[in-house]
Amino acid sequence: MIISYKYKFIFIKTRKTAGTSIEVFLSKHCGENDIVTPIGPPESGHIPRNYKGTFNVIKEIFSQSRHEAARTIKDFLKRKRFYNHIPAFRVRARLPKKIWDNFFKFCVERNPWEKTLSRYYRLYYKSNGKLSFDEYMSRGDFPVNYTLYTDGYKHERIIVDQVVKYENLSKDLEQIFKRLGVPFKDSLETYAKSHYQTENRPYQDVFSDKHRKIVETLFKKELQMHGYKFD
Repeated sequence: MIISYKYKFIFIKTRKTAGTSIEVFLSKHCGENDIVTPIGPPESGHIPRNYKGTFNVIKEIFSQSRHEAARTIKDFLKRKRFYNHIPAFRVRARLPKKIWDNFFKFCVERNPWEKTLSRYYRLYYKSNGKLSFDEYMSRGDFPVNYTLYTDGYKHERIIVDQVVKYENLSKDLEQIFKRLGVPFKDSLETYAKSHYQTENRPYQDVFSDKHRKIVETLFKKELQMHGYKFD
């Protein structure tokens, strides 16, 4: 997650959507007073800064569910003001209203079947090839993102200014960076974690009907919000 006072934007990092590559690129252009959260494992050129601190815990608690409030208290006690994959509703609560209202807020979203497959390839790599796709699908460990860019109660309202489609990543980022004044030459330069995926089969060839329906169920809100389809 990045908050840039230099360029007046807030980047909300979602899962399996080139978020780390975008953060590495942007961190190189951020000012010394901007907020850049750590990533793991660390990437060359990415320098975390200014992410620790206190915040108004009472204000945040009363806008959340009980489960979310417990996380707020934990963050407060650890002085963990901002962190990797922090939801937008927490960022909003922990920033002055003027900053949230006036900075351009964006994130990236991706076809649920594609990002589920991308998540599998990463875990497959880390398991040294021992994790089967069927085993992964039975775990329930999926890159569901909509809670990261929606409000903090029922998660039905998108609260960022733009949800970039991964499928149009370069074009949309070029437009955003031009608007913000961020130098950009058609490429993020770094493509972090891309080595995990060693196959390029279309996701339609990987998902059985059973696995396809699991994704349809778990990503129901994202499918409704963004119109993604299996075909």
